[in-house]
Amino acid sequence: MSMQDYHSRLSDPASRKFETFSYLPAMSTDEIRKQVEYLVKKGLNPAIEHTEPQYLMDSYWYMWKLPMFGETDVDKVLAECEACRKANPDNHVRLIGYDNFSQSQGASMVIYRGKTV
Repeated sequence: MSMQDYHSRLSDPASRKFETFSYLPAMSTDEIRKQVEYLVKKGLNPAIEHTEPQYLMDSYWYMWKLPMFGETDVDKVLAECEACRKANPDNHVRLIGYDNFSQSQGASMVIYRGKTV
C-alpha cells in the first residue's frame, strides 16, 4: 500500500489543504442537517462563525450574531447558517456547539467553504 500525495503546496493557494477534514468533499445539505440535528440532540448551544479563507487557520473567527442559546429547532439553525453564508459568500462558515456544563466547545465543523484565495 502506498501513500497518496494530495499535491497541497504553499506556493499554490488553490491547492492548499489544512488539517484532516480539508481533504474531505464539501458536505451536502442533508449531511449538514444531520450534523445540526446531532448538535441539538446532544444539548449543545449552536453558534455560527465565519472568516476569510486566508485566515482559516487563525484562532479568531468573526461571530455571526450571538450564540443561539437553547435553540432546538434545526430549521432555525440552518436558516441562520444560510443567512451568514449569503452575507459573507466568500468566507468559510463554521458551526460551533457550546457545552453549558464544561463551558467549552463540544463540537465544531466547517459547513460552507469560501472561495480559495
